[in-house]
Amino acid sequence: MSDNLATRIRVNQQKLGAELKPHYDFIICGSGSSGSVVARRLAENADVNVLLLEAGGSDDVASIKDASAWPSLRGGEHDWAFRAKPNPRLNGRAIPMSMGKVLGGGSSINVMGWSRGHKNDWDHFAAEAGDDGWNYQSVLQIYRRIEDWHGAPDPARRGKGGLLFVQPAPDPHPLAAAMLDAFAAAGVLTFDDQNGVMMEGDGGGAISNVCVRDGQRQSVFRAYVYPYMDRPNLTVLTQALVTRLAFEGKQVAGAEFLREGKLHRIGATREVVVSLGAIHTPKLLMQSGIGDEAELKRVGIPVIQHLPGVGRNFQDHFMAPCVWESRDSIEPRNNRGEATAFWKSDAALDRPDLQSFMVEAPYASPQAAKVAPPANSWSLTTAVLRTASRGRLRLTGSDPLDPIDIDANALDDPADRKALKICVEFCRAIGNSAPLRRFAKREILPGPLEGAELEAFIRNATVSHSHQTCTAKMGRDAMSVVDHRLRVYGINRLRIADGSIMPRIVTGNTMAPCVVIGERAGEMLKADHNV
Repeated sequence: MSDNLATRIRVNQQKLGAELKPHYDFIICGSGSSGSVVARRLAENADVNVLLLEAGGSDDVASIKDASAWPSLRGGEHDWAFRAKPNPRLNGRAIPMSMGKVLGGGSSINVMGWSRGHKNDWDHFAAEAGDDGWNYQSVLQIYRRIEDWHGAPDPARRGKGGLLFVQPAPDPHPLAAAMLDAFAAAGVLTFDDQNGVMMEGDGGGAISNVCVRDGQRQSVFRAYVYPYMDRPNLTVLTQALVTRLAFEGKQVAGAEFLREGKLHRIGATREVVVSLGAIHTPKLLMQSGIGDEAELKRVGIPVIQHLPGVGRNFQDHFMAPCVWESRDSIEPRNNRGEATAFWKSDAALDRPDLQSFMVEAPYASPQAAKVAPPANSWSLTTAVLRTASRGRLRLTGSDPLDPIDIDANALDDPADRKALKICVEFCRAIGNSAPLRRFAKREILPGPLEGAELEAFIRNATVSHSHQTCTAKMGRDAMSVVDHRLRVYGINRLRIADGSIMPRIVTGNTMAPCVVIGERAGEMLKADHNV
């Protein structure tokens, strides 16, 4: 982007922020991987006034721009730095869960892996919603439209010239190529694209798809919203913490937010879209009187709409990474995660349920690594993609500033413990195999453990992938929160567009599916309001 555009944006946003209107056509709460998309699509119509609210600050930060610097962002000022409540199955540990508190949300602090989800994920969404607009063939057309793909040509599945720059990690570390050889030797087919045909079948291994260009993060906010911020109809307000929705009966009339110590209330003449992510979206609904009646009464919040599914069905990907010390120092490239494999613990499954992801750095919980691994280490993560355990979010009080209680419930279901153990054993075999021998001086974690010792390692090592989802799910049963058009049941002029609407967690990283959710929401809003 040119310096001229940057200047125009700064001047325009200062003016718009200083002259806030009493109401806008649409208010979008949250500038993450879905909210940024919704805001851009609505603002494309110059006659539509859009207010985008973000609790965090600017993303114009060196460590955010550098795609390899994401480890330094974990737990920092641009991270909500949530912690799940202590879990007895994790030896009482309260594990961290990152979520972006900055323009771009998760896409400004994550690893920038572009993972579309499996064909069967999307077909399941369509079946749950009763709407073929959510099926794989439908979202495939969205992916083709929004991508600017710089990899092996695949015109049936990949797009060129879209807003989002995506490529296989260029000039990957030799470790990544060796990793693919190790996957292949273990019977995992390798592909030239981790999406495309690989995500229509039994999985496979590939160089990772990344939204990284010349080492720089290409966040969803930067791709969608930033180029439109010099326009008079798009106001982007940072440091604006949305606290409650405003109602007229059962119709949402606007949003309240805290900014610089002052409470603002601004109206929405058409709709409010909540895109705060799978932790803050259900929290805002409950603080506003939408949720399980007994839960709301417990903390003294008047009930506007009884929806027992709000905050339920919490899902995430969990991992217990394996770590090796390298024979030589490892200079990280791209996003530090340049190779991945999706595979099945049981051939009878309809989609891969496990993922191994290479990290060009030591990656371990302090409880698993009693001593910090050497800096010249690399890791293999062990994601359980098809978790059977379900968690729950609960309010701790009626004040919007009260923290949210996150019972992630990791490894509650024995099936998850079994799958994670299989994944750890597989990753150990990969890391110690012949193709990787020249990179592996020694195995640091977990080492040759078996039985109770290996189980103890897994309990100490398990951490979150920060793929929190499914807490305001789309569907047609009693626990569903939104319908197939993302409208909150029983409430007018309110939609949810983020990972919380997923009926079940997708196969792989969640950023790309959240972009599709934003695109679907944008299409629906434009159609319903004829804009």
